[in-house]
Amino acid sequence: MDLISEIWQRATSTQEPAVPTVVLLTAGVALLCLALPRLWHLTRHALTIVHEGAHATVAVLTGRRLAGIRLHSDTSGLTVSVGRPRGPGMVATAFAGYVGPAVLGLGAAWLLGRGYAAGLLWLLVLALALLLLQIRNWYGLWTVLVSGVVLVGVTWWAPLAWQVTFAYTVTWFLLLGAPRAVLELQHSRRRARGRGQSDADILGNLTRTPGILWVGVFLLVTVGALALGAFWLVG
Repeated sequence: MDLISEIWQRATSTQEPAVPTVVLLTAGVALLCLALPRLWHLTRHALTIVHEGAHATVAVLTGRRLAGIRLHSDTSGLTVSVGRPRGPGMVATAFAGYVGPAVLGLGAAWLLGRGYAAGLLWLLVLALALLLLQIRNWYGLWTVLVSGVVLVGVTWWAPLAWQVTFAYTVTWFLLLGAPRAVLELQHSRRRARGRGQSDADILGNLTRTPGILWVGVFLLVTVGALALGAFWLVG
């Protein structure tokens, strides 16, 4: 009980928002993660975790039964849910993946603006713990566990200033990484030559619309979230 009380006290306490220099420096770190190929391949797993977590969350919220999540070493993933093969629930589930990191990043920016940097990190720890219960392969288990250990290490042992800096970096990475993932989606669609395996193509089949339309919607949502989130963070 003492441990739970301590975690609750840390998660609900407020901190001063980062100074403008730190905000811009953390944005630069996030941009480096996107720009350097080796760093991007490593940190891209974090986006995949959020992507598949978004699929899973919306599937449960729309009444589908979650059958499991798999994460792969090439940064791809797969979320399997059971329910009607068509209809609003399936459309919402397929749509959630690519916009998930942007929505989470926007929510994180809102929390940071209100001084809940530590609370944000503890919420991410809780989300990873829930996600861990649905992982169905060893690589996915390893990826989520490592991410969880990093988050717990920062939230429990790092100085408060480091926690705030880390929270801003994660938020920028989610906001900036979401549009890049959408651009990668379109690149992979071109290479796939119409095999129709992407989320955009699945949505196209479900709604009888072109897959490229959904790529455009993904890009619009993620860029809009980036603009609003950046305004909140910098402002």
